[in-house]
This record gives sequence, structure tokens and C-alpha cells, in this order.
Amino acid sequence: MEHITLLLAIVVVTALVFDFTNGFHDTANAMATTISTGAMKPKTAVAMSAVLNLVGAFLSVEVAKTISSGLVNEDGIQPEVIFAALVGAILWNLLTWLVGLPSSSSHALMGGLIGATVASVGTGGVNGGVVVTKVLIPAVAAPLVAGLAAMLAARLTYKAGANIDEKTGRKGYRAGQIASAGLVSLAHGTNDAQKTMGIITLALVAAGALAPGSNPPVWVIVSAGLAIALGTYLGGWRIIRTMGKGLTDLQPQQGFAAQTSAAAVILASSNLGFSLSTTHSCSGAVMGAGLGRKGGVVRWSTATRMFVAWGLTLPAAGLVAAGSELVTRQGDWGVAAVVVFLIASCTAIWFISRRQVVDHTNVNDVDAEGTDEPAGVVTTAIAAVTPPPAGTVTDLKATIPAPAGEDTASTTPAPAATV
Repeated sequence: MEHITLLLAIVVVTALVFDFTNGFHDTANAMATTISTGAMKPKTAVAMSAVLNLVGAFLSVEVAKTISSGLVNEDGIQPEVIFAALVGAILWNLLTWLVGLPSSSSHALMGGLIGATVASVGTGGVNGGVVVTKVLIPAVAAPLVAGLAAMLAARLTYKAGANIDEKTGRKGYRAGQIASAGLVSLAHGTNDAQKTMGIITLALVAAGALAPGSNPPVWVIVSAGLAIALGTYLGGWRIIRTMGKGLTDLQPQQGFAAQTSAAAVILASSNLGFSLSTTHSCSGAVMGAGLGRKGGVVRWSTATRMFVAWGLTLPAAGLVAAGSELVTRQGDWGVAAVVVFLIASCTAIWFISRRQVVDHTNVNDVDAEGTDEPAGVVTTAIAAVTPPPAGTVTDLKATIPAPAGEDTASTTPAPAATV
């Protein structure tokens, strides 16, 4: 019993560490566009997001139920399995944070849980129907729905504000951005904080401290909410830079459209109990809003790297978790070895990140690499059927070759004389 009690404590602490990494990993979902457009100062933005994440953690437990009693079968699941799942999720979160890629903390956690469960009791321990309907389908649908909604919202926003003074419009949309960013933060708390609540509840059930099917205890809700809020406040500046500046260049109108669309998708999924990736929703909305402005460009090289990370999240976290489970089942020394491995890996990633620091002072600095990327096929196709914005006719005329025989002396320099 003492061993179980100690192991359970390790699992709870590790789950809160994951929740902390989830907070700073996913801060970009709510605040990247608000920070990149200058609607809010970086530190103010993450402070507001942290408070609303904490509030959102108390609004619902539907997603927590999906994690704790729907994804895997509780029978036969031991605390060691949950600990191994958290190890896989934490390491994937930190690796993607290190390279500044907005991957899904939710899928890292679920991938880790699936991998550790399969290693422990086989494929029969995973509820395949739940994985498909409440994880895989939302993973594909969320960025598409949020992206299309944001693209349409951005176009409607520009059309509605066509006759509004530019200065007044920007001021109004920045206020709208702040409100919509707060809504995304609240939605993030109702969705992502609950995932850790579900994991801790599952561990308590596995250890016999709670009856199967129980709701998360109050202390679990409070601790998970505080952990994600603290991580959010510290800010995942590397990922904020990628989502705010790396995918596309956003104006306040686009930022407002992206955040409103993402919030609507996330809140709807929370009410339905879908363990939706807020990262997928917000990233899709940012790209959709980027395409919603005339002349807007999405940097598809960055987007492609992000898509690859999304595809690798479930299997990568699952493999690490499966390996960790095989070691932890060896007994006390196995658990100790995995703990040491986790601490050493986290420390190494932290020191590597110090070689090039990204924080609130330089989060809006744009790296030279990738920022001058030419428009891709999708952007070019959309631009071909979209009239150019006002003021660009002259520039376009200068790039079109004149017909044969037409005098171009007034627009082009005379060629150098040749002998």
C-alpha cells in the first residue's frame, strides 16, 4: 500500500507538470494573434489568459469524463500506465515547444495513454470507437471547420468595415480582439485543463481511491486549473512567435475573425464532450483568416512542418509512453529510472532552449528565414480570383509586359547603348 501511495503521488505530480507544460505550450492558441497585431502587450495578454484559463477549468467536466472513463478501459489499468503516458506527453510537448511548432498537447496526452495501455494490457484496453469518434474525427474536422469559418469571417469583416475610417476600424477591431482572445482563453480552460483532471481521476480510480465513473474531486479541479494558469502566464513565446508571425501576417480584422471562429469551435466541442485539440482549431483559424484578406499569404513551408508534427504526435508520444511502461513495470527501480530519465530530458531541453532565447521582449521579431517565402499554390489560386486591394493597380501595371510596339519610355529606363 505504501508503494501504491508513493506511486500515486508521483503520478499526480507528473500530471500537474504536464498541465503546466500544456499551459505554456498552448498560450499561443489564445494570445498569438492579439500579441502579433499589437492589440495587447505580451505580458498583459498572457496574464489575462491565465486568469481566464483558471475560470474556465471550473465550468465543465465533460471532457474530463471522456479522458477518465471513455478513452481506455479502467479495468486492469495501473498507476504505472498513467505515469508512462504522462512521460510521453510531457517530452513531446517540450520537444515541439523547443522548435516552436504548435502541436496538440491533447493528442500528446491521448497518444501517451493509448501507447502505455497497449503496452500494458494490449489493444483490448483501448476503446477504438471513442478514439475514432471523439479524437480522430475532431482532429481532422476542427482545423478545417475553424479555417473555413475564419476565412469567411475575415472577408465579411473587411466588407462590413469598408466604409469605416481606417483608424477607427483598427481601434474597434483591437477591442474585439481582446474580447475574443478572452473567449478563447476561457474555452481553453474548459477543454484543456479538464484533460489533466481526467488523467488524475483515472489514476485515483486505478489506485482504488475513487469508484469507477466518478467525477473529478474538487481538489483535482483546483490544482489542475492552477497548474495550467501558471504555465499560461509564463508564456510559450516560441510558439506564440510561430502562430503570430510564422504562419501569416495578420491585421486586427483577421485576428478578430480567427479568434472568434476558434472560440466557437472549441466551446461547441467542450459541450459535446469532444477532447478537441485547441491547437488544431486555432492554427486552422489563423491560416483561414490569413487567406481571408485580399493579398494575404500563408507560409506553407511553416504550415507543412506543423502538419507533420500533428501527424507524429499520437505515435511519437505513444512510443515513448510504451517504452516507459515497459521499464516501470519492473518495479521500484524501473519507476525511479523513468523519473530520472524524465528530469534529465527536461533539463537538457531547457538548456538547449537557452542558446536562443525567445521571450516577451522579442516575440514579435520576425526571423529572416521563411518570411520571404513565395506564395504557394493555394494562395496563388485564391489570389487569382480575388480583386487586388485598392492602391495596387499601379504596382501591378509595372509588372505586366507592354504589348509590342507600345511606348514604354515613361515607365521603364532606356537600355544601355551597345556597340
